Amino acid sequence: MPDQRLDTPRERKRRFRIPKIDLRSERIGEWSETFARMQGTTHFILYLTIFVVVWLLWNTMAPESLQFDKASLGFTALTLMLSLQASYASPLILLAQNRQDDRDRVATERDRQNQARLQSDIEYLAREIASLRLLMQETATRDFVRGELRDMLEDLTEKIDALQERAIADEKSGAQAEAGRGEAGTAAGAVTGAGADEKSNSSDAEGRI
Repeated sequence: MPDQRLDTPRERKRRFRIPKIDLRSERIGEWSETFARMQGTTHFILYLTIFVVVWLLWNTMAPESLQFDKASLGFTALTLMLSLQASYASPLILLAQNRQDDRDRVATERDRQNQARLQSDIEYLAREIASLRLLMQETATRDFVRGELRDMLEDLTEKIDALQERAIADEKSGAQAEAGRGEAGTAAGAVTGAGADEKSNSSDAEGRI
């Protein structure tokens, strides 16, 4: 064993390590979805049918020296290939379905949040509209002010007309009173003049006697 100093780090031997594969990576998920989507098409069924028919015809009608999967053995290679394809297809399809479920869950959660935000916005707008209606009911509008001014003008016009009619009636009553007073004065003067004539006539008669 060679001498090693304590102040010198030990050299680590390089070991072969298996590269880590992240089975939850996005690339594997996309590949599984592509494979599952391809198997769910009519093209895949058509190509698989053509492959199986060609395989069976070749191993049945071709010369025995060229046959690699004989019918006497029950087409063992074809059966093994189809079994492997089915065994790998099922997990890949399930993986694609799980990814689709995750996307649907995220989309549903996003839709729920958008719906809740939209509901809150609608409630806010409804409250604002209600407050605006209350303010409009409390605030005098232009038509309301015009109507009030029109009613006040009509009331003032009616009062002015009533005052004018009363003044005219007062003037007429005053004129009639003055006319009555003049007639009474004239009658009193006539009575006084008649009395004076009678007195003068009586005095003349007495002088003659």
